[in-house]
Amino acid sequence: MITTYKWHEAYKAALLETDWSQMDQRIRGAEASIQKRKNELALDHGGTREEVYAIEEAMRSLNILKAEAASWLNKEAKDSN
Repeated sequence: MITTYKWHEAYKAALLETDWSQMDQRIRGAEASIQKRKNELALDHGGTREEVYAIEEAMRSLNILKAEAASWLNKEAKDSN
């Protein structure tokens, strides 16, 4: 059985975004959704081990995606000059 979490849709939208100009907005949305869930979990004794692990992995992936988006934006800025 595959478990999906409340924050997963926003996370998936960031991962599947193909328009680099929209990437930052998608990443921020995913991070906000994950942070909201982390706040809920803090009030609910931490949640399941599986979800905590999934959140950690998602945040690592978003950080990589954020670095790639920044690299793309820098390249675009250089190319437009």
